Amino acid sequence: MVCEAKCAAHCTTMAALIRRGSEGTWVLVALIVGLALGVGVAASGSARLMELALAIQPIGTLWVNAIRMTVIPLVVSLLITGVASVADLRSMGRLGGRTLLVFGGLLVLSAVVPAVTMPAVFALFPWPTGQIPLPAGAVEAAARLRESGTPVGVVEWFTSLIPPNPVEAAASGNMVSLIVFVFLVALATARSAPETREPLVRFFKAVSEVMLLLVEWIIAVAPVAIFCLVVPLAAQSGASLVGAVGFYIAGVAIGCAIVVALYYPVVAVLGGVGVGRFARAVLPTQLIGISSSSSIASLPAMVASADALGITSRVSGFVLPLAVSVFKPAAGVAWVTGALFVSRVYGIEVGAREMGIVAVAAIFLSFAAPGVPRGAFLLLTPLFLAIGLPAEGIGVLIAVDLIPDMCATVVNVTGDVTATVLVARAEDDVAETTG
Repeated sequence: MVCEAKCAAHCTTMAALIRRGSEGTWVLVALIVGLALGVGVAASGSARLMELALAIQPIGTLWVNAIRMTVIPLVVSLLITGVASVADLRSMGRLGGRTLLVFGGLLVLSAVVPAVTMPAVFALFPWPTGQIPLPAGAVEAAARLRESGTPVGVVEWFTSLIPPNPVEAAASGNMVSLIVFVFLVALATARSAPETREPLVRFFKAVSEVMLLLVEWIIAVAPVAIFCLVVPLAAQSGASLVGAVGFYIAGVAIGCAIVVALYYPVVAVLGGVGVGRFARAVLPTQLIGISSSSSIASLPAMVASADALGITSRVSGFVLPLAVSVFKPAAGVAWVTGALFVSRVYGIEVGAREMGIVAVAAIFLSFAAPGVPRGAFLLLTPLFLAIGLPAEGIGVLIAVDLIPDMCATVVNVTGDVTATVLVARAEDDVAETTG
């Protein structure tokens, strides 16, 4: 009976992997076709075609909103179920410690490698002579940044960890504060009497299963939705893919590809998961990340990827919500490449010392980015001043951030799943496989 049950479970898992691989293939096709069609619309210069491309954008927006609506209940249910189900809270402390160590190690890798490689990549580009003209909207973006007055810093981030109103934190998307509240509730649930704890755990386990089923329905229409997202995006961005801005976008894409490529051997060597299996499992998450430009919107897909890799909900339900909130491995690529591009725009030379400062900042400060759109750019103001770049240069990065943000999201979501695999390996919660 045990063997039959294991065989049935194995067959179910394999069927899910085959189905997920097929879905990933169709999503990839939709992404490529949508990008090609959007670039074609941009190249045609036809106002009518541009109007038609923009007309399908609301379909993609509805799809992203549908994914986002599942995130909060999924985060709450997974975290409470995972923490409250642990009988020995000391093991939860070990899980948290290992998670932070994995985050730190991957942040170092994701910051040091771009700091070393990206200056050489930028040196290959045939930059125009003289001062590079500012992209459209750069001056306005810099002015808005100066006028925002948003407090930034480790102290402000630390004091905001405890939310005075958890409901407001959830409504505003302040995931860090929400997770702190939910984690404390989960700990209290774990220490409560069995007659209190068990019904709560069963309830939130049911919620998580329902949310994952809803996510499965939403992901089923991903090819159509992603096509509707990327066609207008490519049509609007097509004109920016030439000249110096195009080199910057290519630099970000190359840097992100280098970091993502490093995660696969890391998973194989340290996580015990074969490169092929990891690639198949994480591909749907990457495609949703690049289409939605949102790690939080990709969280349900990450949970599905972790499930496909055989990672228990105890680990994935703890690591993934924490990862999408504070773990931003793309900061190293984005900040290093952004500093190099701004230095070219303003004709200011930056060397190894400046790249080292940016890499260190990406390791230690990326977690403190405010939970607002383009919040990471607010952290760059003191950093740019420290390495001799004008703060107005951040407006240049904001003005051309559309495609770089898509690439950075792929780094973040791949890093999140990589971290989950490594933590699971340390917890002996994922079997060693090859493929």
